[in-house]
Amino acid sequence: MLSLCGDQALRELSSPGKSGSFFYLTSNDQYMIKTMKKAEVKIFLKMLRAYYNHVRAFENTLVTKFFGLHCVKLAGANQKKVRFVIMGNLFCSEYSIHRRFDLKGSSLGRTTDKPQTEIDEYTTLKDLDLNFIFRLQKHWYQEFQRQVNRDCEFLEQENIMDYSLLVGVHFRDTRDRLLTGGSFDSDSSRGSSPHLSRGDTDPNRFAKIKLGSNMPIRAERTVRKTDIEPQIIGEPTGEFYDVVLYFGIIDILQDYDISKKLEHAYKSFQYDPTSISAVDPKQYARRFRDFVFKAFQEDKFDL
Repeated sequence: MLSLCGDQALRELSSPGKSGSFFYLTSNDQYMIKTMKKAEVKIFLKMLRAYYNHVRAFENTLVTKFFGLHCVKLAGANQKKVRFVIMGNLFCSEYSIHRRFDLKGSSLGRTTDKPQTEIDEYTTLKDLDLNFIFRLQKHWYQEFQRQVNRDCEFLEQENIMDYSLLVGVHFRDTRDRLLTGGSFDSDSSRGSSPHLSRGDTDPNRFAKIKLGSNMPIRAERTVRKTDIEPQIIGEPTGEFYDVVLYFGIIDILQDYDISKKLEHAYKSFQYDPTSISAVDPKQYARRFRDFVFKAFQEDKFDL
C-alpha cells in the first residue's frame, strides 16, 4: 500500500500500444497502474473466477498478475468515472532493460515505426524487429513449453485473443549492449562474447530466478534473408550474447467480439488472413505458441 499511497508521486509512462490507456509506475517500480475501458472491466469481471483459479493452480503462470480493480468518480460537473487496474511490473529488476519486444506471432504491421537511429532501450520492438533466438536450458525450456500451453489454453477458453509476450533483455556484458542508435557495438577490439558458466545457469544459486524473471540465458543473434518474403524468425548466426531475460503474457482483456470479427473480415480481403492479428482465439493461441516456440528454443550447448 505504501508503494501506491505513499508520499512519492507515481510516474506516468507512455503507452506502447493503441489502447489509449494511461500507465503509471510506483516509485519502487514494483507495481503499474493502467486505466481501463468499461468493456475491459466487463471482460475482467467475467473471467475473474477462472483467472483466480488459474493463477492459484500454476505458480509459474506467465499471464499478467492483477492485484486490484478500482473505479473513482472525478469531482466536478462532469463526474467522469476512471477505471483502473493495479498489476505487477514485469520489468521490476535491479538490472536495466536494454531491449524490449512485444511479440504476438503475427506479421502484418508488426515492426516499429521508428527509424533505426532512434531506437533505444525505451522503444517497444515487435515481431519483425526480433533479431534473437532465446536459448533456455533444458529444464527451463520444458517448463516454458508447459506453462505457455497452459496459459494459452486458459485464454482460449475465455475467448481471449490479441495478447502478447512482452520480453525484456538485459545484456550482461557492457560491450554487448545495443547502442541508442539501434545497432550493436561494432568495436573491433571486442573479443568473442563470453559463455555462461555452469554456476551462472544453476537455478539453485540464484534464489530469485523463476520462469520469466531474472533468467540468465544465451541469446543467439539472427539475420533475416532479404531476397525472399519477410521471415518472422531470422536465420541463426552462431553469435551469442549472455543476457538476463524477463517475459510475461500481457494484454489479456481483449475478447473476440464483433469489432474484432469485422476487423478480421475486412483485412482478410486485403492481406493474408494468417498474417493479421485479429483472428479467432483458437487460431490465435495456435499461432502464438508456434511463434514463441521458435523464438525460444532449448540451448543444446554442452557446458
